[in-house]
Amino acid sequence: MPAAKAHRYLVSFMRMGLVEQDANSGRYDLGEFSLELGLASLARLDPVRLAGPVLDDLCEHIGETVALAMWGNRGATCVRWLEAGGPVTVTLRTGVVLSLTSSATGLAFAAFYRSPYLKKMLDAELQATAAARDTDPAVLLSALTEQLGEIRRHGIARASGSFTPGINGFSAPVFDHSGHMVAAITSLGIIGSFDLDWDSAMAQATRDAAATLSRRLGYGSVDSGAPEKPAPVASKARSAAGNGAGA
Repeated sequence: MPAAKAHRYLVSFMRMGLVEQDANSGRYDLGEFSLELGLASLARLDPVRLAGPVLDDLCEHIGETVALAMWGNRGATCVRWLEAGGPVTVTLRTGVVLSLTSSATGLAFAAFYRSPYLKKMLDAELQATAAARDTDPAVLLSALTEQLGEIRRHGIARASGSFTPGINGFSAPVFDHSGHMVAAITSLGIIGSFDLDWDSAMAQATRDAAATLSRRLGYGSVDSGAPEKPAPVASKARSAAGNGAGA
């Protein structure tokens, strides 16, 4: 663009408050009105609404049931799901609260979501599991810590079997513009036809879908930071992850 034309645009933008000029350097930067517009745009971002097309594409691509979960007052909660419509269906009821230690969705939140309330819920769930299994809490805590570390390295959680028998699942975190986890995208399928390898096509498709929704929520923009580092598992936790469940 010619300098003269660019200058006319900048003058107009300055009058609107979209840009401002530094008096010392003469350089331009975003103005106060730009900030107001950005904040207004962020306030309108709705993960559930924006997730619709992403879930549709993922379901069509992998041919399996997919779901969106968010953190509610009772924990990781399924807020939307799509059924693939194959010969064998996997049903995940909207509103169901998923285990933090035995479901892929719950493990994704346990690994990436940062909340003091989550830590309290995780500790309570671990203590209940330890009491039921009559297991050494230190051994189980060590197993859970290792499992969450593996999930963070791969950027996705996986689980098989116990929450929904016969069902495998992957769940990937969704981040907003601040790098905070706000949701999880989960894919589910029948054991035997749903590959749980970390590098499988199912895993990559689920990660890609979560990354797409994250970008639509502003993650990865110039001002967004890295995902918040989750706090370590509470030292008083008295159980382990278990072998996980599909959801």
